[in-house]
Amino acid sequence: MTAQRPERRTLDASNHAAIDETSARYDGWRIVAVCFLVATFGWGLGFYGQSVYLAELHRLHGWPASLISSGTTFFYLFGAVLVAFVSEAMRALGPRNCLLAGICAMAAAAVMMGQVDSPWQLYLANGLLAFGWAGTSLGVITNTLGLWFDRKRGMAISLALNGASFGGIVGVPLLVIAIGHFGFPGAMIAAATAMLVSLIPVILIFVGRPPQLASLAAGSPAAEAPSAARIRAQALRDLGFLTVSIAFALVLFAQVGFIVHLISFLDPLIGRNSAATAVALLTAMAVVGRVLFSTVIDRLNQRLASAISFASQALALVIIINSRNDVVLIAACALFGFSVGNLITLPSLIVQREFDPRSFGVLISLITAINQVTYAFGPGVIGLLRDASGSYALPFYGCIGLQLMAAVLIMVRGPKGV
Repeated sequence: MTAQRPERRTLDASNHAAIDETSARYDGWRIVAVCFLVATFGWGLGFYGQSVYLAELHRLHGWPASLISSGTTFFYLFGAVLVAFVSEAMRALGPRNCLLAGICAMAAAAVMMGQVDSPWQLYLANGLLAFGWAGTSLGVITNTLGLWFDRKRGMAISLALNGASFGGIVGVPLLVIAIGHFGFPGAMIAAATAMLVSLIPVILIFVGRPPQLASLAAGSPAAEAPSAARIRAQALRDLGFLTVSIAFALVLFAQVGFIVHLISFLDPLIGRNSAATAVALLTAMAVVGRVLFSTVIDRLNQRLASAISFASQALALVIIINSRNDVVLIAACALFGFSVGNLITLPSLIVQREFDPRSFGVLISLITAINQVTYAFGPGVIGLLRDASGSYALPFYGCIGLQLMAAVLIMVRGPKGV
């Protein structure tokens, strides 16, 4: 899959000749560490935390799961709208202020979530949490790292986004333990305090002026970048961009929906403990896959790597649907998980390689928003299909179809020079 770096669709306006991104002393690697911590809390409280909030609010107030989960859907959809404009916020405020704003919003939302005692407050808390998610998740992290990295951007993003998996592996169990000791309101206050104390000092110390911003101030050609609105309008008419955004939206719809329903599917087959083991192994393999890919991902044909990743998940789903053996099911979950982390990283690398670097932040924010709007409906649609058909076979085969469609679509790059 090794390939020469193809020509971008417009003139590459960046200049990184004076920056050695391979040096361990390069300041960008400190930004990677900061983004790892941001991702840990962002995914721990924003993405994975939603399952904890649903369980606790149902236990405390007896609200139906449909009501609480509708608040989660609102969080994803409103967050997707906000993520689409992360690039403009970064240009106006700078990476440090955007990260600080996202952290403060998420901490405030976490405290508010612990105090919710009526449905309208749930929606208010999820709305504020969406602001925090926009300022701590994929859009802001890839935009931030894009200011420090070019040639090693794939490795940087892959390493930083391991924090997302860490947030699920460590953050959620710690949150559950804290709820057991302090109650739901107290645990959310503790989590918010830990976030503020851990992140604000390191951001203030390490997130300074990016080298690319210095070049903009010097009057480089990159300073003449087109407006964000124009970039978005052109992207939505560009075949290469559409094939990337649609392919990953289809796959993430299937991936998120499958993972949310995985324990429900496996529990009657292999028991709750083995099902939990399968989920834990899936998450761990996401980290392994991301770390292994980070060492070579910048040298791969990234569209082909994406297609193979999609197909591997489809193969894993075929095995999961048709097997009843504990070991085989757990191994298939591990196979599925190996590409989970890379499907978050690959879109940004394809955009970096194929499009004007001045458009990188806007395009990544747009793809992230499209993906988030799409996968927000994944769990609900799979649940509806499961209820209508009486089993998970129909919705999981539907996921396989989406993944194979995406594997074909991602290989369509469109005409050069667009």
